[in-house]
Amino acid sequence: MKCFSMFSKDKSESKKRESRSAPELRKHSKSDDSAPSPTTRSMPSPRSISELYKEREHNLRVFSLEELKEATNGFNRMLKIGEGGFGSVYKGTIRPLNGRGDPILVAVKRLNRHGLQGHKEWLAEIQFLGIVSHPNLVKLLGYCSVDSERGIQRLLVYEFMANRSLEDHLFNTTSTLPWRTRLEIMLGAAQGLAYLHDGLEVKVIYRDFKSSNVLLNESFRPKLSDFGLAREGPTGDRTHVSTAVVGTYGYAAPEYVETGHLTIQSDIWTFGVVLYEILTGRRTVERNRPTSEQKLLDWVKQFPADSNRFGMIMDPRLRGNYPLSVAQKVGKLANSCLNKNAKERPTMSQVVESLKQVIQESEGASSSVHKSAGTSSTRKGGAGGRRSN
Repeated sequence: MKCFSMFSKDKSESKKRESRSAPELRKHSKSDDSAPSPTTRSMPSPRSISELYKEREHNLRVFSLEELKEATNGFNRMLKIGEGGFGSVYKGTIRPLNGRGDPILVAVKRLNRHGLQGHKEWLAEIQFLGIVSHPNLVKLLGYCSVDSERGIQRLLVYEFMANRSLEDHLFNTTSTLPWRTRLEIMLGAAQGLAYLHDGLEVKVIYRDFKSSNVLLNESFRPKLSDFGLAREGPTGDRTHVSTAVVGTYGYAAPEYVETGHLTIQSDIWTFGVVLYEILTGRRTVERNRPTSEQKLLDWVKQFPADSNRFGMIMDPRLRGNYPLSVAQKVGKLANSCLNKNAKERPTMSQVVESLKQVIQESEGASSSVHKSAGTSSTRKGGAGGRRSN
């Protein structure tokens, strides 16, 4: 999907850095915020992302370009595992820092060489992923920065995610994700977002939650990736962060698109969109469908979650292997996330609890089905036995 953006260029472009030096990270939200409002002196100000990063920057490994060329066999096209507006991602292997042990599988993101915006997003990735630590956020191992006469080189090195993205599986016509796996993926993603919203000194607005940014490891554990558009949340008396509108069409919250006011609730809206993708197996926009079905959120409104018609929107590839009553509850949760009044949307912590309950109910419903099937089978066997006597 194409991204929409209306970035204005920063006139004060930072000075070029040498390849082995740690990047200076700007406070993105500070430059985007509207004029600061007075705050109470007795309340200590939370540290910024930049301040938190300075404490932990030593945890990131600084790679040379030669190391990453070797890791990816010269950025061989056969090792390319992803591509987007930012550039390309390659599968690679690196040697442990101490030189001992087996090579480590990694994903190397190589940003396009042109444009200030790519550099900004590279910095944002480093500053946010450099301070977070959560099982549902992808781990950044290090970076590479080279400025030369041939141009700039900006690269990022992540842990390798063997099962690609949620998008790859959800919209794949050759296979499908089981119902239980879908719920567990959404629970893990919700836990990652809840951590960003409430687990750090400063609130982080992810801003780019979508199925292609939910990566899956070998055990299908979800991890949020791509923090290039993330922003620090509002502090003090501020209610929002004012920014240029960026993101992926079909996911962004309506109030953000209309005003440029970014809040934690913007992430809640996008989570609701992906919940409906999970339920239906459809992308948020599909131009090859009839007009009334092209926009996912408009289409699902015709099948309310509290009606018997709701089952008509469920992904047919699931073949009915899910409890409809539980699916309806997921639909209602999605609707609450998609409330037009941002203040009435649940918090991500509340979403996490709701999904935990949904998974429990889904397990209970499945157990009941298996028990009744087993009882029916026993009765049939008993009757047969009596007939044989």
